Amino acid sequence: MLVQQDHHPTRRTALAALPAAALLLPGLARAQTPPRVQSWPLNTRAATGIHDIAPAPDGGVWFSAQRSGHLGWFDPRSGKTELIALGGGSSPHGVIAGPDGAAWLTDGGQNAMVRVAWPSRQVKVFPLPAGTPYANLNTCAFDGDGNVWFTGQSGYVGKVDVRSGTVTVKDSPRGRGPYGICATPKGDIWWCSLAGSFIAHLDTKTGESRIVEPPTPRQGARRVWSDSKGRIWVSEWSSGNLSMHDPALGTGANSWKTWKAPGADPHVYAVYVDHKDMVWASEWSNNAMLRFDPGSEKFEAIPLPRANAAVRQILGRPGEVWLPESGTEFVTVIRTG
Repeated sequence: MLVQQDHHPTRRTALAALPAAALLLPGLARAQTPPRVQSWPLNTRAATGIHDIAPAPDGGVWFSAQRSGHLGWFDPRSGKTELIALGGGSSPHGVIAGPDGAAWLTDGGQNAMVRVAWPSRQVKVFPLPAGTPYANLNTCAFDGDGNVWFTGQSGYVGKVDVRSGTVTVKDSPRGRGPYGICATPKGDIWWCSLAGSFIAHLDTKTGESRIVEPPTPRQGARRVWSDSKGRIWVSEWSSGNLSMHDPALGTGANSWKTWKAPGADPHVYAVYVDHKDMVWASEWSNNAMLRFDPGSEKFEAIPLPRANAAVRQILGRPGEVWLPESGTEFVTVIRTG
């Protein structure tokens, strides 16, 4: 089922060019090139519950519509939003683009992984094995062999073997908490535990996870992302830190670096590393996006155009960083040049 909302783009687009100094707080660096922020309201008949976002191969962006049970597709050229129904009881959390050109979603409502072929919009559901309790499926990533791994916040890590369609699930170490997950350029898989406050390297042959402890206790590791060197960047929700683990340096204290996010009482939700190895993070307490330069070790804060934006997953393509505003039902892009 397709539900389309087609509105004239000139009535839907809000463009804001931020000043060069965006927002300078102690420890922040002045931007060399001011980012440009452009936003669109989804303008659907009812709230979608937009949660995560991923660039689609056709120039649009996909988003998980957690409240309405759809894969959303937004076209920035026309301002059109399209909703593709995923099935009865659907409540998707994460969405990414697979190497097959399809959208892959973690669907907590159906306790299943879901693939939406593109551009055919054909939906295929991969239920978790019979008897698997409610996993509270969260996010997913593809390994170097083309298989998709996923986290379940109730205490599970699993895989869909894309060739066979077989789904396997393992209990996660230390129980509940698996949240963000990412792949390195070599195809290794790392995930993090929000409740357990750790990151873990996943053995893609056995499905077992090796825990790596961050230096800050009870930090609430929420999402992870890899840079081009295979270093793992971590958004720490509870501590308000951005941290980085370099697996090449082992697992000790010297394999970590940690930086406190700027602003009062920061809470860092998501992290994404762009094609230039600039690090982006969404920070909820001060309603801002953070751009972090690993070279200068300085933050730049970019105020979001609407209050209570609640930006969750961040993903992008060269020159664009895409944001889902779950608090406002807007889609936003930061154009970096």
